[in-house]
Amino acid sequence: MHLHILGICGTFMGGLALIARAAGHRVTGCDAGVYPPMSTQLQEQGIDLIEGFEPDQLALRPDLFVIGNVVSRGNPLMEAILDAGLPYTSGPQWLGEFVLQGQHVMAVAGTHGKTTTSSMLAWILQSVGKNPNFLIGGVAPGLEVSARFNDKQHLFVIEADEYDTAFFDKRSKFVHYRPRTAILNNLEYDHADIFPDLAAIETQFHHLLRTVARSGLVITPARDEALARVIARGCWASHSNINTPEGWHTRTIDALSFDVCMGEKNLGTIAWTHTGAHNQHNALAAIVAAAHVGVSPETSIAALCRFSGVKRRMEIRGTVRGITVYDDFAHHPTAIATTLAGLRASIGPQRLIAILEPRSNTMKLGTMAARLPAALSDADLVFCYGQRDGKQALGWDPAEVLASLGSRMQAHHEIDTLVQAVSRCARPGDHIVIMSNGGFAGVHDRLLETLASSPA
Repeated sequence: MHLHILGICGTFMGGLALIARAAGHRVTGCDAGVYPPMSTQLQEQGIDLIEGFEPDQLALRPDLFVIGNVVSRGNPLMEAILDAGLPYTSGPQWLGEFVLQGQHVMAVAGTHGKTTTSSMLAWILQSVGKNPNFLIGGVAPGLEVSARFNDKQHLFVIEADEYDTAFFDKRSKFVHYRPRTAILNNLEYDHADIFPDLAAIETQFHHLLRTVARSGLVITPARDEALARVIARGCWASHSNINTPEGWHTRTIDALSFDVCMGEKNLGTIAWTHTGAHNQHNALAAIVAAAHVGVSPETSIAALCRFSGVKRRMEIRGTVRGITVYDDFAHHPTAIATTLAGLRASIGPQRLIAILEPRSNTMKLGTMAARLPAALSDADLVFCYGQRDGKQALGWDPAEVLASLGSRMQAHHEIDTLVQAVSRCARPGDHIVIMSNGGFAGVHDRLLETLASSPA
C-alpha cells in the first residue's frame, strides 16, 4: 500500500511514517518547511518528502492519504482530496486499525511526563530482551530512534496524546489506541486552543478508560483530583493507585537517588543523574507498567539505573567557562516549576538562570500566564522571550505578567538581544535552563558560542 502523509515532519506523524515503512508500506509525505531532524531521519529510511501542500501531489496516486492534525480546511491539498473524493484517514486512526491490532498496547497519557515515562518503559522492556515496538515524542539515547516496529514483537509502547486527532475527528488521539496497560501520569488544564475547560479533557480521559479491557491495568497517582474524578466515572480494568504508603511508592534518599517500595518492603534503589520528584514518579509508573507484562520490579530498577534520559529533557547542551546550559521541553507552569525545583535541589545555592519561550498555543493565549511568576520562583534570574508580532506572537505582555519578579526578570523580543543579555549576566558556576517546546531559533548553540567568545 502506498501512503501519502500530510504533515509528515511532526513528531507523531514522522514516527508513524517510520512505522508504516517498517510494516512494508511505500511512504511519501509533505509538510510546510520540511526540516531536520525528522526530515533527515525520514530520508534515511527512503521516504520521499515534498515541500508544501500543493494539489499536484494528487498525481502520486497513493492508495490512502493519512492526515495529520496540522492540516485544516483551506489547505490546498486537503481541498483537492475532498473535491476528488479520494480516500483519507487520520494518523491515529490508521495506526489503530493497521498496526496496533493484535499488539499489547502500553499507553502513557497525562499532561506532563509522557515522553520521559514512555522512554523509561521502552528502555526497561528493551533491557530485558522484549524489544518492544514504540512511538514516542522524543529520542532517548539508548533507544536511538523515536519510533520502531517489528510485526514479530507484540508489545507496543506509545505516548498517548490527548490533543485532537484531526480537523474531521475532534476526539483525542489516544481513543484510537485501545491500550491494555494505561499509565495516566497526571491531568491538568492545557491545550486551551482545543478544550474549553478541564472537564472537557476529563471526558476524553474517561473515553480512553472505556477502551481498556477488563484484563488490562490502569495506573494513576494518588492525590490527583482530576484523575480521581475520571476514575470515579468508570474504570473497568484493574486499577493501581501509586504513591500511596500502603502500595507502590518512592522514598527520596537525595537529589539523585531514591528507594522504590511496595508497602514497607524496599525493592531497590535507583541512582541516576535525573533530578526532581516528577522523575521519581515517572520511574515508578514505568516499573508498575513493566510488572504488568512480567518484568520484576528489581529488574526494572536495575535497568533504570542505566537510563540516560531523553533529548530535550534537562539535556546538557554544553559547559563553557564553568557555565552549564541545559535544554528542556517544559512549557506548562507545572512542568516549569518541577523542572526548576529538581535542578535547584541538585545544585544547591549555585545560581539558576531560566530562559523561557512561552510557545505552546495555551501559553501564547495567556491562559496560564498568571501562574508563571510562582512557577519561576526557584530561578535567580529569568529571561522571557516573546515576539511582538508574527506567528509566535504572545497575546500578553511578559514585562507586565512577570513584574512581581522585579529586577530578577527581563523580557526580550529579539533573540540576539536576549543572548547578549544572558551572556553579560552569566558567570562561572551558573546553571542556565532554556525552556521551550520548539526549536527556539537555535538559541542554545547561539548562547554557547557567545559565552565562549565573551571575556572571562
